[in-house]
Order: sequence, then C-alpha cells, then structure tokens
Amino acid sequence: MDDPTLIARLRDPAQCRAAFGEVIALYQQPLYWQIRRMVENHEDANDLLQNTFLKAWDNIENFRGDAKLSTWLHKIAINESITFLARERKRLHISLDDEESHLVNLIEADTNIDGDELALRLRKAIASLPEKQRLVFNMRYFDEMKYEQMSEILGTSVGALKASYHHAAKKIEQYFADGD
Repeated sequence: MDDPTLIARLRDPAQCRAAFGEVIALYQQPLYWQIRRMVENHEDANDLLQNTFLKAWDNIENFRGDAKLSTWLHKIAINESITFLARERKRLHISLDDEESHLVNLIEADTNIDGDELALRLRKAIASLPEKQRLVFNMRYFDEMKYEQMSEILGTSVGALKASYHHAAKKIEQYFADGD
C-alpha cells in the first residue's frame, strides 16, 4: 500500500486502528533491527520498539507527510534509541569513552543471537565506532538505506553521511587488520 493511502486511513477515525496495525506489521521488523543494532540488547530493543510505535500513534495527527512514513518512523526509533543510550550511560555512570566496552560486554552476553565468530567480531568492530558512525554504518550496511533517506532521518548532509560511512568502514577494516 502506498503512503498517501495508508496515511489517509490513519487519519480516518473509522479506519485508524486497522491502518496502524498494518503500519506495525510493515515496519516492526526493520525498526526492531535498527534499534537492536544500536542498543545491542533484545529486551531493550523490544521496549524501544514499543515506545516508537506508541509515540507514532500519539503523534500521527502531527505527521505532515513531508517525508515518507518509514522515514518518520525511523527518525522516532533512532531518537528513542539515542535517548535510551544517553540515559543508560548516565544511569550506569559510563563515559562515552567506556561505551565501547559496555557494548562489547552486551554483545558477548547476548544469548538471543547465534552467530559465527566472524559475525561476532563484526558486531564488536561496529560497537567500537563512535555513536554517529555506528548509526550511519548500520543504516547503510545492514538496512541498505540510501544516503538521501538517511539525510532526511538524521538531518545531516549527504556528504557528511558519506564521510561518516567511509570513516566507519575504514575503522572496521582496521579492527579486523589488527585482529581485535
């Protein structure tokens, strides 16, 4: 279903609940993985996904339609994730410099994802990136998101996003070259 039709149904009181159910069915999995790659914990990702959909439901009347619905939902999910990470850093007294080791500990303790050694090393390499580079890398590499859509979601220029991705990829290459 196209965005204008779905948005019209979301704004129709008689159809809004059913239409929002379709939104959840369409976007639950990609949003979960976007969040999960940021927070590295299944339970936290599920909570943030629920928060994302609650915020979307509460604010659907404010959605202007300037961007695609998926872009708006990704923006909410990313903002929820960033806020959560900042709150967790503060709660656990973790500095930005120590965030990498915290994320690596979460990855190593994760029993919800099975993966080979290479996949685990890639997750650790990504965890070693600064938050913005980690976000851009995940959106581009895993979600195969176009820079233009990332620009809409993050409010950053395409050129800056390309540079962030390039730097992230180089750091990951270096991580593998150094053998952890």
